[in-house]
Amino acid sequence: MHPPLTLHRHPMCADIIEQFQKCHADHPISKFFGECTELKVKLDRCFRQEKALKRKANFEESKKFKERLQAYRKEINEKSEDRNQQSV
Repeated sequence: MHPPLTLHRHPMCADIIEQFQKCHADHPISKFFGECTELKVKLDRCFRQEKALKRKANFEESKKFKERLQAYRKEINEKSEDRNQQSV
């Protein structure tokens, strides 16, 4: 099973998606007997590569977010410590 074959959601795999859809349109019955299997395998590989790239980008983004969050927390803690020392 594959995700919905929308071109805007899978720009890396757009060519293969178009070929796969054309194969299904050109071979309405033989698609059930393996006519488009080779394209399906290519499509699956492309989706895996695309997912790996997205996963890596999301991981990098989350690392940056965590760093910013830690810096913000440190800044807040320093400000609260300064306030506590001034009030004593």
